Amino acid sequence: MKTKITVLTLCAMLFALCSSAAAQQTKKVPRVGWLTASGASGQRLEAFRQGLRDHGYTEGKNILIESRFVEGKFDRLPALAAELVRLNVEVIVSGGSLATRPSKEATTTIPIVMTQDNDPVGDGFVASLARPGGNITGLSSYSAELAGKRLEILKETVPKLSRVAVLGLSTNPSNPQGLKDTEVAARALNVKIQYLDSRTPKDLETALLTASKGRAEAVLVLNMPGAVARVIPELAVKHRLPAIYYNETIVDNDGLMSYGASILDLDRRAATYVDKILKGAKPAELPVEQPKKFEFIINLKAANQIGLTIPPNVLARADRVIKESAGINR
Repeated sequence: MKTKITVLTLCAMLFALCSSAAAQQTKKVPRVGWLTASGASGQRLEAFRQGLRDHGYTEGKNILIESRFVEGKFDRLPALAAELVRLNVEVIVSGGSLATRPSKEATTTIPIVMTQDNDPVGDGFVASLARPGGNITGLSSYSAELAGKRLEILKETVPKLSRVAVLGLSTNPSNPQGLKDTEVAARALNVKIQYLDSRTPKDLETALLTASKGRAEAVLVLNMPGAVARVIPELAVKHRLPAIYYNETIVDNDGLMSYGASILDLDRRAATYVDKILKGAKPAELPVEQPKKFEFIINLKAANQIGLTIPPNVLARADRVIKESAGINR
């Protein structure tokens, strides 16, 4: 009898061990969707991967990434967002408002993590920063002190700066706040600003002409869709106007200067949200965080095109300087 009991006990133990091993083998590896409209998608995706590694994830072992991105073909984003939903990914990571909106339209149940958005509340993605309320959370790229820093940099770059043209997009929900912050900073720096509203690339050409005729000595660009903003560098060169932007991507494409949140740092931090969600947290209860790291980028090629010499003290402050042929990290 004792022998039978021992045998049965051993069998039960072996069965339990086999069941446990089988369960581990069949355990589902979570899949995360990555959707962005950025041309620098490879670099940004690697920053996100680094964030995942920081949290103990190894791609291909305990996490899978389904990456989707477009190169300027923004009309493809809704189809790619729908594709990620059909794949039934656990989380969709969206690399900006252009990707967040179609993701939001594609699903109300799959958690969405924004890597960056200038105005998540105004864009209708979350109810509030503290309590997002739906299936979207993540990071904002906006900070109130940015306008002052940009004007300060312009004033240090352009001798005796007194008049700045501010280009904005009235249809952009974040535009009123951005303009208000710029007006406050301008008063503190004793700089007069001329606000010029633009909705299309054609409007921007008219705005730059108006700025030039109005004797503006520099241009400050408020946040606007990249498809609109990307035409500004060429127009700024045409009118020989120094311009500062909100996003390093524009400077990588012949813009003069930018000061703003580090996009790669935000991409890396998005992994923290993914980790929390995969462990059971609800996006509705995860507050939207603001940027912690900021970067100042200068394009010397663009400066040479308008005959501008960047003062040494301004160059020394830059996190990255793009020279004639390529961007170089300082």
